[in-house]
Order: sequence, then C-alpha cells, then structure tokens
Amino acid sequence: MKHLPFIHICRLQRIIIIATVLLAFSANISYGKALKTTSGRINVSGGGYIYYEETGKGEPVLLLHGHSLDRRMWASQVKAFAKHFRVICPDFRGYGKSSDQDEALQMTHLDDIITLMDSLHIERAHIVGLSMGSFVGGDCVAMHPERLISCVLASGAIRSTKGPSEPMDSLEAAKRDKEIAELKQKGIQKMKEEWIEALTSGGGSHAESIRKPLTEMINDWTAWQPLHKEVRLFYARDAWERLKQVRPSTPVLMITGEKEAGKSPRRPAMLTYLPNGQWLILPDCGHMLNMERPKLFNKTVLKFLKKHREK
Repeated sequence: MKHLPFIHICRLQRIIIIATVLLAFSANISYGKALKTTSGRINVSGGGYIYYEETGKGEPVLLLHGHSLDRRMWASQVKAFAKHFRVICPDFRGYGKSSDQDEALQMTHLDDIITLMDSLHIERAHIVGLSMGSFVGGDCVAMHPERLISCVLASGAIRSTKGPSEPMDSLEAAKRDKEIAELKQKGIQKMKEEWIEALTSGGGSHAESIRKPLTEMINDWTAWQPLHKEVRLFYARDAWERLKQVRPSTPVLMITGEKEAGKSPRRPAMLTYLPNGQWLILPDCGHMLNMERPKLFNKTVLKFLKKHREK
C-alpha cells in the first residue's frame, strides 16, 4: 500500500478531530436532554391542583418537601438523583405553585400524592420525604405500602395527631380561632422570621448556608395554614393503627440529624412495626439535613435507593 501524502494525513487528522468533537457535543446534548426538567399540573379533589416538576428517567422517586417550604428545598438533590432515577418534585396543596387548601374540604396530602402517581401512570415509586414530607411518606407506608418500592423518612415519621376519622369538634375550633387571632396580632412576618431562625439555629456547622434559600421559600409562602382551620391533612393516628396491623415489608430508611437527635437519641417507634426498616443519624446537621449536608445526604439516600431498585 502506498503511503498517503502529508497533506492528506493532515486532512484526515482534522476530520478525526472534528468527528470526535461532534460526538462529544452530541453526548453532551443527549445528557442534557436526559436531565431536562418539565413541569405540569394535576387536578385533585375539590377543584384543586398539584404542581410538579420532573427530571430524569428510570424508576420514579418522589421528593416530598417540608412545611412552609416547597419543591425548591430539593435543589441539591434533583440533579444528583436524576442521573439514576426519574425524579418528581410536587408542591403540596397550599404550598408553592399548587392550589390552596379549603377549610370545608376534607383531603389529605397522601391522597393528592396517590392521585399524582395515578395521573402520571406510576404504579410504584420510591418516596423521599423530609419533615412534613415524612409525615406523608409515613402515611403511605401504612396506608398504601403496595404503591411503594422503598421509602426514606428524614426528620419525621407518622404523626401522633388526630386523623380523618376524628374530625375537628367545637372546642378545637374555638382553640384554633384564638391561635389565629393571636398570630394576626403578632404579625405574619414576625412569625416567619422566628421560624427561619428556629430552622437554622438548630443546625450544625453548615446551618448558615441554608438561611438564604430558606428565607426565599418561607417569604414566598402564603402562610395560609397557620391562618386557617386546616382539615386532617395526615392519616396520623389512623395510619398508626393500620401500621400495627399490616407491618409492611417495605424497605424504609429513617434519618435523623445529629443536632436534632440530641445526646440521647431515641429509636423511632415506627421501626417496631417495620421488619425491613433501619435508622441512621447524619452527623453535623439538624432538621434540614438535606440542605445542610447535601453531599452526604445524597450519597446516603442514593445508596439506599439503588440497593432497593425494583428492576
């Protein structure tokens, strides 16, 4: 075979370089598409709707936010999780971009999440909840374990308050009226400032880093909840009774921040009824552990989710 002229070799090298760049660019585009975020609204009971954002592909993971916050609290988790899963971040009714609640309509956040799953044709999902999101996740473990692949409950569990089977009576209504009047006299902004301080002061050495995003979310929050008589939004005691009967085999990881756990941590009571439940304490963080220690939180939770993949 004859040797190629030098000029042809140079042209061939240029072609190879250009092809390599194009392939790399194409790969980056494909990766970008895989992480593209879409959004939508799902109709729920009473004429309400749930706003959600979705990123990534694969088994679905629902990230459920805390009280006074919204889907934005998961900013440090979405991209990391979406490399491996289909990540869905809803705003609960009464928060973020979802519709308000209604004092006259009995609904629960769990029922809205089940409606969301049904509307998105999701039969089973992983749930990761924090604080209020864990109340809802805990309700799901007890009431609808068949809809779960696994569940992570951070800074929370099933509540011990009254559930839908125990509606508000006149005495409780009068007490709430008094609390609402006192809050109005105090001022919503003052209440928000105190709440922000409570969430940050109870954290670890990274707590100040979350003050700005917390402030943005809490200032955007309408504060509808403390100004109204909420219905039974959580199955709570009803869920506890169901949990004790069913003792679901769902893999459940409960996580507590070291600062919130205190010097004498108490094992979560839910674990008594969860044969595949486990508990760990995340060091150097408080209630908002996913925002304070995002890298450690992501590593911990992703390890658990990958271990319990369904496919």
